[in-house]
Amino acid sequence: MMHDLSGSPVAAASMVMPFVPSSGSDHVSRSNPGAWLILRPEPGGVDSWQPWGRLEAWREPGSNGGLGCRFQVVADATGIGNDILITETIINSHKCGEFIIDTAKFMSASPSPVQSPHSSGDFVFNMCFPSMNGFVMACTVQAEGKLRRKSCKPLVQIAVRHVSCVEDAAVFMAVAAAVNLSMDACLPFSRSLRKELCEPMESL
Repeated sequence: MMHDLSGSPVAAASMVMPFVPSSGSDHVSRSNPGAWLILRPEPGGVDSWQPWGRLEAWREPGSNGGLGCRFQVVADATGIGNDILITETIINSHKCGEFIIDTAKFMSASPSPVQSPHSSGDFVFNMCFPSMNGFVMACTVQAEGKLRRKSCKPLVQIAVRHVSCVEDAAVFMAVAAAVNLSMDACLPFSRSLRKELCEPMESL
């Protein structure tokens, strides 16, 4: 959860699909990804939250498999269905990587960037971010497991035109946090998680 300087919550990332291995494997696959719902407070206060985005993550197959990420904006207030694909990428898991939302690059890389049957093309991008035409955000993604120690420092960059209040910045920070948590959540299950992601035995 993200808080402003007064301590009020302004954004959150909530796991809505667990990171579990696919049948017959020891890793989270593209066909059964883990997922985070990115939330922001309702305009009236922080007692209720509205879904803003959805991040799905998985591990690509192979010994050098990277972290696969798919980010969608939630068009339906229920947070179920009608998600609008904004970007999909593979991040190197063995060294400092970067997660980027840049519509110009994503649209040029894919002739059909929006997979949802409910929307398509430039209209979708303009509806999600009216001033969007290119770079939106970028964040560093630390390497997996023990490689994290020699990896890069956390850094988030956001295009100023997309920030009009602290909540706007906070939701992008929540996306960055969810991507970095997904790196270790998608480790092969034959490996152990780092200590801060493990629940203390005495609390079980």
